Amino acid sequence: MANNYTDHPELRFELNHPLMKRIVELKERNFRDKNEFDYAPLDFEDAMDSYDRVLDIVGEIAGTTIADNAEGVDLEGPHHEGDRVRYASGTAANLDAMVKAGMNGMTMPRRYNGLNFPITPYTMCAELVAASDAGFGNIWSLQDCIETLYEFGNEDQHSRFIPRICAGETMSMDLTEPDAGSDLQSVMLKATYSEEQGCWLLNGVKRFITNGDADLHLVLARSEEGTTDGRGLSMFIYDKRDGGVNVRRIENKLGIHGSPTCELVYKNAKAELCGERKLGLIKYVMALMNGARLGIAAQSVGISQAAYNEGLAYARDREQFGKAIINFPAVYDMLALMKAKLDAGRALLYQCARYVDIYKALDDISRERKLEAEERKEQKLYAKLADSLTPLAKGMNSEYCNQNTFDALQIHGGSGFMMDYPIQRYYRDARITNIYEGTTQLQVVAAIRYVTNGSYLAQMRDFEAAEVSESMKPLQARAKAMADKYEEAVNYVKEAKDADLHDICARHLVEMAADIIMLHLLLYNATENAEMFEKSARVYTNFVEAEIAKHHVFVMNMTVDQLDNYRQA
Repeated sequence: MANNYTDHPELRFELNHPLMKRIVELKERNFRDKNEFDYAPLDFEDAMDSYDRVLDIVGEIAGTTIADNAEGVDLEGPHHEGDRVRYASGTAANLDAMVKAGMNGMTMPRRYNGLNFPITPYTMCAELVAASDAGFGNIWSLQDCIETLYEFGNEDQHSRFIPRICAGETMSMDLTEPDAGSDLQSVMLKATYSEEQGCWLLNGVKRFITNGDADLHLVLARSEEGTTDGRGLSMFIYDKRDGGVNVRRIENKLGIHGSPTCELVYKNAKAELCGERKLGLIKYVMALMNGARLGIAAQSVGISQAAYNEGLAYARDREQFGKAIINFPAVYDMLALMKAKLDAGRALLYQCARYVDIYKALDDISRERKLEAEERKEQKLYAKLADSLTPLAKGMNSEYCNQNTFDALQIHGGSGFMMDYPIQRYYRDARITNIYEGTTQLQVVAAIRYVTNGSYLAQMRDFEAAEVSESMKPLQARAKAMADKYEEAVNYVKEAKDADLHDICARHLVEMAADIIMLHLLLYNATENAEMFEKSARVYTNFVEAEIAKHHVFVMNMTVDQLDNYRQA
């Protein structure tokens, strides 16, 4: 029986990282729930066992039920009936299986019927689901919107809404509009407070809303009359039970067919404010988007894993010229690089997730008591690290996801172009990952300040001081030489003092930083488990060294007077 968790021991390796000790300590607060909830852990080992068992359950559901339904869901898709959405029959079955297994509201406190899990094992669950059906992954993982409501909503909202999500209700985040995609400052959905009804009324149109007919929505709307920028936007909670929102259409998409992408019409829809007015975009959406970007990174890794599995299986079975094609250098070169990118991207994803866990847990503690000086220092450190790695995790994993599905389809040859093999679905599903929740170009915008302020370089130098195995030391030395080239390129751009030159070099510098950081994470993994990761570490070193050289040549040869060659208007 297929199990997306136990079939891939790399996940259990990432789960058992040394930082989990601190994460569990913070999340469980000295295991204070053990006397109140019979499913609360007694100690660290018990907590880790709980995470492992839940991942096993999700892995089995994903590897059987969700995987078995995936093709049918892709063909059927959701239905637009009247003003509502009806999921594909397989999607409904998937949701039912996850709800019955108690896999909703995983990160929420037990007092709301959640599992009180850290972000890291929850993110692993998102990867497991996406590896079988990325479209269903969207629906299921949007429960993560409840994190934002928990963080910024009040206790009354917590008590009314969080238990519903834990019981299996669904969520969406309604941000984009026909004239406001990446530029969310342009959102114009109108929020007006009604004294008569004692609530806010929402009017307008939202577009490209994933799972748009969900039970609970977090909605970005313009609450301040006369404003046109982000300072006039607030966050609202809309409950489908109150009515007032209709699904105008479901988009016809290239991939992720099981996930309904909706255009919504708001007509005096009752809503309530989440948090404070005017902080909707400035504060709350940023938090919401960071969570979503981590989710897309997990989705990307899941699709990458599925694509690698398909490419590997096909290469072993397909014979040409009297032998399996996996024995041809042109093919095993592709497979080795796919696996290296998968291992490197996954290492970055879970390093980022662990950083998020620590600072989020400390944030939560700060609502109960004043943090100690050392705790405040720790919170600040990990918040910065998480913020710096999130755009890299989303950006690089979504790019690798597209590259790996492309290569896996190529390994299939002409068969990959046919609809008979699942690789075509992974290829189509992958394409959205480097577009939604901020394109790769926008991830560069988010990451570039950590290039210019020296944060990425400081992380590299810290990694260089880390102890690695004897076999990894030559690779660590090569990584240091790459960081020297990166530093030279950064200094060159900074010294030019030209905004356009800075912007055209930004993606090159960000990718250099991501490549080197991922390489160091792989060196750590290979030190801890050579059998599992040493091949990938060696393959990835060769790949990254060539990438660094490519980016370095581009940056060091770019001058201000060349910019006109790139301008098209």
